[in-house]
Amino acid sequence: MSQTTPTQKTPAPKTTEQPPSTPDEFALTTATDSPTRVETHGIDFIPASERHGRARDLFAVWAAPNVNFLAVVVGATLMVMGLNLWEALAVIVIGNVFSIITGIVAGSGPAAGTPSEVITRAMYGITGNRFNVAIAGWLISVCYLAINWAAATTVAVGLLGRIGVPSNGWTIAVSAVVIAAATMVISVYGHGLIMRLYQPLAVALAIIFAGMGVFVVGGAHWTFTSAHPLSGVELVAMMAAGIALVASAPLSYTNSADFSRYLPSRTRVRDVALWTTLGLVIPGILATFVGSLAASAVDMTSPEAGLEKLLPAWFAPIFLISVIVGTIANNAMTAYSSGLALQAVGVKLPRSRTVLLDGSVGVAMTLFALLVWNFLDSVSSALQLGVTILAPIMGVYLADMLWRRNRYDGPALADDSRTGRFWFAGGFHLAGVAAVLVGIVASLMCSATLVFVGPIAAAMSGIDLSVPVGLVVPFVIYLVMVRSSRQSKESL
Repeated sequence: MSQTTPTQKTPAPKTTEQPPSTPDEFALTTATDSPTRVETHGIDFIPASERHGRARDLFAVWAAPNVNFLAVVVGATLMVMGLNLWEALAVIVIGNVFSIITGIVAGSGPAAGTPSEVITRAMYGITGNRFNVAIAGWLISVCYLAINWAAATTVAVGLLGRIGVPSNGWTIAVSAVVIAAATMVISVYGHGLIMRLYQPLAVALAIIFAGMGVFVVGGAHWTFTSAHPLSGVELVAMMAAGIALVASAPLSYTNSADFSRYLPSRTRVRDVALWTTLGLVIPGILATFVGSLAASAVDMTSPEAGLEKLLPAWFAPIFLISVIVGTIANNAMTAYSSGLALQAVGVKLPRSRTVLLDGSVGVAMTLFALLVWNFLDSVSSALQLGVTILAPIMGVYLADMLWRRNRYDGPALADDSRTGRFWFAGGFHLAGVAAVLVGIVASLMCSATLVFVGPIAAAMSGIDLSVPVGLVVPFVIYLVMVRSSRQSKESL
C-alpha cells in the first residue's frame, strides 16, 4: 500500500470568463487539434497551449448526434407501453431533465484537461477506475454502438428496398459495415473533426427533422388513447419505467468531459453545463415526442415503415438519409469515447487503433441484435438495465465534483503509478468503490424492466425508482465517506 504526503497546494484559478490570451484561443480548432489530421492526444493531459474554443461550441456537438432515430423509437415505445400522448410528453420532459447532470459532469473537462475516463481515477483509484471504465466506459458504450447501428441499418435496408434491393442477411451485413466504416472515419480523426463537422451538421439535421415533424404533427391523433387505458398504480408504474427509459440516454454520457477537455481551464462550469444540456434537451424532447406522435397515428412496431405512412413520398428518403447521418454522428462520439476507455483500462495502443477495435466489436454485436433479437425489445431492455449502472456512476461523479469544488489536477490524474496521488490504497478508493456498488445494488432493487424486476419495485407494484435511487444513494454515501477519510483529504 502506498500513501502520499500532503503538500501545500496552489489555489485553483477562479473559473470566471476572461479575454483570450491569444487571438486563436476561441477558435474551434488549433494546429494540434485539426479536422484534417488524426488527433494525437488520447487520455493524456491537454496543456494550456493547446486549449481553445468556447463553451457554446458544445451545443452543436451534442445537438447533431441527438437528432437520431433511436429517440423516435423510444417515443414510440412509450405509446406501446400504454401511455397517451400527454402522459408520454410528461415522461419525455422529465426524463430529459436528467441531461442537466450530463452537462454538469462535462464541466470537469476544462478543469482537468483530461477525459472523463481519467478524471474518475479521483473517485475510484487507479485500479478501481479500470473496472469502472471497463464496464461503464467501454462495455456500455459498445452496446450503444450496436443499438444505434442496428437502428440505422434498419433504415438503410428500407431505403435500399425502394430501389429494388432485397432485404436479406447480406444486405443487412453490408449496410451495417458501411455505416460503421463512416462512423469510424470521424472517430479516428477525433476531436478536431467532430468540433468542425458537427456545427453545420446540426443545422442541416435540425431543418430536415423540423420538416418531418410538421408532417407527423399533421397526421397525429392528439386524442389517442390505448385500447386498455392505464390508471392508478399501473399508470404510475408505466410512467416511472418510461422515465428510466428516456433518462438512460443522457445518463449514458458519463464521458461528457471527453468533448470539453480542450476548452481553456478558466471556462465556467455553468457555461459548459448550459450549452451541453441545451444540446441534449432540445433535440431529445422534440425527437422523442415525434416518435410518440407517430405512434398515435400508425403502427410503429416497425418504426421506419410506420413513419413512411406519415411522410410524403418525396420527403421520406431525405428524412431517412438524415436519420442515418445523425446516427453516424451519435456513434462517432460513442466510439471516440470507447477508444479512450480502452486506453484508460490499460490497453497500450494509440487512440485511433482502440477506436477501430471497438468498431469491430460493435459491428459484431449489431448483426447479432438485428438477426437474433427483436429490435424494440432489445432497445428497451438494454437501456433500462443500463441505467442501474449509469445513474450510480453519475451520482458519484457529481459528489466528487462537489467535494473537490471541481478542482482537478490533470497531470496528477495522468500519473497511474503506485506513487501517484490517486493510487489510494492498493489502487482502490474505498469511498468511490463502496458508493457505486451500493448504488448499483439499490438501483437494481428498485428497477422494473421486461427482463428483471427488483424486490423493492415488485413490492411497489412495479414502480421503477432506479434512476432517483441510483443517483441519490451513492451521492450521499460518497460524500459521507470522503469527509471522514484521511486518504480522500490527502488527494485534494
